[in-house]
Amino acid sequence: MEKKRGIAYGVGVGPGDPELMTLKAIRLIRENEVIAVPGKVPEESVAYQIAVQNVPELKDKELVPVYMPMVKDRELIDLEHKKGAKLIQSYLDQGKNVVYITLGDPTVYCTFSYLQHYLEAEGYPVELVSGIPSFCAAAARLNLPLAEWDEPLHVIPAVHKTEDQLNLPGNYVLMKSASHMKEIKDLLVKSQRSVGAVENCSMDTEKVYRSAEEIPDDAGYFSLIIAKEINK
Repeated sequence: MEKKRGIAYGVGVGPGDPELMTLKAIRLIRENEVIAVPGKVPEESVAYQIAVQNVPELKDKELVPVYMPMVKDRELIDLEHKKGAKLIQSYLDQGKNVVYITLGDPTVYCTFSYLQHYLEAEGYPVELVSGIPSFCAAAARLNLPLAEWDEPLHVIPAVHKTEDQLNLPGNYVLMKSASHMKEIKDLLVKSQRSVGAVENCSMDTEKVYRSAEEIPDDAGYFSLIIAKEINK
């Protein structure tokens, strides 16, 4: 009889504050022994550092590092993603569940998505466990509703996709913009929108900015901008 495969869980641990982790995320980490963590050293991962505050026994679990390179070389990226999927499969084939912890929510620009595609293509069961997305946490920190009544909401991942789309009606969430921050700021000023931003939202190093001009050109990787249409 063929051994039943384990389940791969993509579990969001929220934006940074351990109090924003869901009860389900905490339970799954606590109940399973194999925890996959993005990066070469699990203990250095931000996701690990968040989760271990709620689940101290995480230190004693089997931590599986999954290298997810932040480069533009698609061949290298695909190679590493396949390696990561194969590594997770080796545990699933033993009937063990694997909990992959990730910042924010696993459905929004998440590294686990790449592994999910490979795993599902090979017939492995995958389940996603929602976490609070960074842009929802940032909007709450700024006391800003993201969208009201019939306002559209656009979530944009990088500057090279922004210029034309900033002309569309509605509100914008700009993610992954740190390396092009000066260009982004110029576009935001031209758009005549109300702008707020949070760097390292809900973490100890959090910084809040209330206008495009306030945002430093060298803002860090975890910087998120919310640009709202001004009702005239």
